[in-house]
Amino acid sequence: MSRRRIAAPRPAGMQDQMNETIHAGSATLPSRISSASSVSTAHTVSFAVATAMIVLPLFAPQPLVGIIGASFGLSSWSIGAAVTVTLLGYATGLFLLTPLTDLLETRRVILATVIADVFALAAAAVAPSAAAFFGAAFVVGTMTSAIQMLVPAAAMLAPEPQRGRVIGNVVSGLMIGILLSRPIASLAAGAWGWRGSYALDALAIAVTAAFLYRVLPQHTPTRHVGYFSLIASFGSLVKEEAILRRRAVYQALCMGAFNAFWTAIALRLVEPPFGLAATGVALFALVGVAGAIAAPIAGRLGDRELTAPATRVSHAAIIVALIGAGIAGAGWFGFDPNAAPLFALALLVSAAVLLDFGVVADQTLGRRAINLIRPESRGRLNGFYTGFFFLGGSMGSALAGVAWTWRGWSGVCSVGLGFGAAALMLSVLEMKRARLGHPRSTRRIRL
Repeated sequence: MSRRRIAAPRPAGMQDQMNETIHAGSATLPSRISSASSVSTAHTVSFAVATAMIVLPLFAPQPLVGIIGASFGLSSWSIGAAVTVTLLGYATGLFLLTPLTDLLETRRVILATVIADVFALAAAAVAPSAAAFFGAAFVVGTMTSAIQMLVPAAAMLAPEPQRGRVIGNVVSGLMIGILLSRPIASLAAGAWGWRGSYALDALAIAVTAAFLYRVLPQHTPTRHVGYFSLIASFGSLVKEEAILRRRAVYQALCMGAFNAFWTAIALRLVEPPFGLAATGVALFALVGVAGAIAAPIAGRLGDRELTAPATRVSHAAIIVALIGAGIAGAGWFGFDPNAAPLFALALLVSAAVLLDFGVVADQTLGRRAINLIRPESRGRLNGFYTGFFFLGGSMGSALAGVAWTWRGWSGVCSVGLGFGAAALMLSVLEMKRARLGHPRSTRRIRL
């Protein structure tokens, strides 16, 4: 009898879900796609590789800011702009371009976005002035938002029981691409200059576009809502979902610390006592890939309902990493890097790995949490979450340039430490709020 009572209201619930398509921007619009019975490992890997390739230019400017700035005669305070405008472009694309997949045929939208990315990268490679480069870099960031269109496209190929695994594997490709982008850019710049690095990215994305032309599924929404209604739905989602707000702020602060470190680290590594060339900077950046191991670990902790303590540990790891970076590169607490350069370099390497570990862990926990709260709006939730934390990353990059001018590496580490401390403070306050008698908050923080 109780089962009948639960099942009886379903037609109304279905009507509510149709209404939410209009008011909250549901990501599950009906389409011409038929459900697949399975998705092959090769298909999943293909989408993961494509995502990794497309995201490469997003963080490529970080190790190149010094040589890009020198080629245009930029002042030291503005060198972080190369990174900042790219990330601002990416955030813009997440908010303004990704909703187009709910209005237009998905395959065409993705291909058009990726092809536009190729032209923007080519324009950056031949930019005659700083203004032209910054404009092209902004468009590159905007078109890189195609990666957030690819994730649901890959999911459409999988039946419901496999969907989470497929999305997780594709997102792993995204994280590996982000972590590899810096060393690849450094190596390419060492061989062909920073313009050659952008040209190589343009070629790689062009090959990826040709590949996607063959493998992308077609998906045409049969129910259309207005574009501005979809954009407006971000506001209602943010207002209604505390988990989305909390996890977006956490990751924005983590990305602020992440970008502050990686935007300026190349500037520190070329100075005494390290004196690394472009290849050495690339090898240093390569160690950050080790931080990707945090993703499966954090995912398992989340599945065991340990999201809250794991979040605080990830924030603490960021703080410890930046303190270590300050000791190794700025001589905090009386340490002299010039007296023990090899030890100082090893400490910087350890700090980089720990920083990436903490940031990746927090992002994995955040993505898991927001994907559990409202399955019918995952596209919009993912777009806001990613866009918001990249705004935090943009702020970190911008402040890194100012901090480098202000107090060198010590200033950069102080900025990153401030971001990490704010993240830990907020996560601890949320824990205390839950313990003070907010049962609903307690339930949600475990997600």
